[in-house]
Amino acid sequence: MATPAAVPDVFLSGLLFYDIGFAGLPAAPAAGTEVWAGERGTSPGGIANFAVALARLGSSTSLAAAIGDDVTGDLCRRELEGEGVDLTLSRRIPDWPMPLTVSLAYDGDRALITHGTTPPLSPDDLIDTPPPARAAVTHLAARPQAWIGKAAAQETLVFAAAGWEEAEKHRAAILAQLPDCHAFLTNDREAMAYTATGDPVAALGKLADLVPLAVVTCGADGAMAIDGTTGESAAVPGVEVDAVDTTGAGDVFGGALVHATLAGLPLADRLRFATLVAALSVRRIGGAASAPRWSDLEPWRRFENYAFLPHS
Repeated sequence: MATPAAVPDVFLSGLLFYDIGFAGLPAAPAAGTEVWAGERGTSPGGIANFAVALARLGSSTSLAAAIGDDVTGDLCRRELEGEGVDLTLSRRIPDWPMPLTVSLAYDGDRALITHGTTPPLSPDDLIDTPPPARAAVTHLAARPQAWIGKAAAQETLVFAAAGWEEAEKHRAAILAQLPDCHAFLTNDREAMAYTATGDPVAALGKLADLVPLAVVTCGADGAMAIDGTTGESAAVPGVEVDAVDTTGAGDVFGGALVHATLAGLPLADRLRFATLVAALSVRRIGGAASAPRWSDLEPWRRFENYAFLPHS
């Protein structure tokens, strides 16, 4: 099996999409009507949001994902390689079209329409032995992934996320996979669903009993976390920006958190950094495409809360 040309800082595995985004909509489309968008954009999505966010911050990345054998698959590959993401462990699947998502941003949120089928190859089909990266990022699914345990055995810090659908349908199966993970990243709605609680703070406490680093994002209200490896707990407010499209902001937050963790920042600074990076991403359309670069972060160094930001 192929191996990356060099050991990456971060290894990633998950479902890859191609995203088409529309923003500046006055309202949701209604049957029989046409709505004109003020802005549009395209970019790789899904696990690509993490990979590109990390790459733009300077972490070397390797991605194992199924890539469709169609025009959007070609676009995904070209754009990810252009961002410096190593795709040696990814595989182009003949006669399998790339999952496609259309995002409609309005009223401060977004609605998603997705077309696609499950890839014919599982993550374990793509990954025999994961590269000995400092960290790994994955989206958990109902079916356990053997490579995650192998990564943990190599002392790779595994950062895991799982969506709302998994919380509704596969709660027990997801939680059972956390012992091999260093961190579990959820939004407040997902956290309450996974823990059967009605309060994000209570949900965070329960997740912290299951995984060393538990993180709950609260959208524009910021984020909170408990790090059992250091004994730290922290909560930070959101950053006020003019939001255009929130698609992929949680993944961009996650990528920035991984980068800040590898940089050795205290928990509160990790959260501030990730919250800032995610907030800057919602000013433009898309997840991966809108992930900020160091030039976007540089002006924030003069603010007291971000004095810790390193130079690129």
